[in-house]
Amino acid sequence: MLTRRHIRVKVMQSLYAFHQSQGKNFQTEEKFLKKSMQEMYDLFLLQLKLIMEIRAYAARYMEKSQKKFLATSEEKDPNLKFVNNKVIQILEDNHNLQDLIEDRKISHWNRDVEYVAILWEEIMKSETFKDYMGTRTPGFKEDKEFVIQLLREVIAPNEKLYDYLEDSKLTWLDDLPLVNTAILKYLNKLKESAPNDLKLPRLFKNEDDEEFAVNLFRRVFVKDEELAGEMLGKTPNWDKERIAEIDTILIKMAICEFLHFSSIPVKVTINEYLEIAKEYSTPKSSIFINGVLDKISKEYQEENKLNKIGRGLM
Repeated sequence: MLTRRHIRVKVMQSLYAFHQSQGKNFQTEEKFLKKSMQEMYDLFLLQLKLIMEIRAYAARYMEKSQKKFLATSEEKDPNLKFVNNKVIQILEDNHNLQDLIEDRKISHWNRDVEYVAILWEEIMKSETFKDYMGTRTPGFKEDKEFVIQLLREVIAPNEKLYDYLEDSKLTWLDDLPLVNTAILKYLNKLKESAPNDLKLPRLFKNEDDEEFAVNLFRRVFVKDEELAGEMLGKTPNWDKERIAEIDTILIKMAICEFLHFSSIPVKVTINEYLEIAKEYSTPKSSIFINGVLDKISKEYQEENKLNKIGRGLM
């Protein structure tokens, strides 16, 4: 689920928080880094739980409508196609998913059910829902396509949900696109014969990625002065005060990868930090960072300081 780029963003945020903080120490910021990554998985579970809670809310809504004194014929005999959606049923029957939701105390929608109600109202208004409910005949393929459309067209773009997630955890705003993509991939792979113990995507692709996050943070933190020294003379037209703090952090992280992460190609490192700069720093940052890193990497290559293993890593 977590890509290397997103891991780099998490490390950057932790290093930036440390530089901005007063009195915080290395252990505190490393805990923040690890917590921030784990909370991304909480968001993944929260979004899946939301889909299930919307279905449960819809069932209660239809049940109440049936009991109205002047219920319409449609309310007396509601179309239960959404309530009986087979894909959502697979999520609810998945023991691994339910255990994780319970273990990690994902109970937000019990406390804040009004957001579930808001989304249900939006769903009922949508053309996607009206088209889906045009028949009463259930089918797994159609059920899956509908849930995927629901996430894409109603849940993901909802501004009130977006504000709620921002208020809950500030780091979730950066995580949301990646989490929604992971959910879409998970839903796309679901089969009607899915077992009740179907495994969920892991937070880290492998142990190397988890180690990469911690090691990158620690090395940049410990070698801060050394990395700052590597930048000297590489920005002749820029006063130190004019360089954005995020840019300085990104350059230090890239230099650290050049020198201490032998399996990561130089071009990959440069491209990754340029993309991060475009999203998180100033409009001209990527051009500035590209110039600095290009100059440093060429000097390192000439001085045989790049200890890269494998072909094509220079």
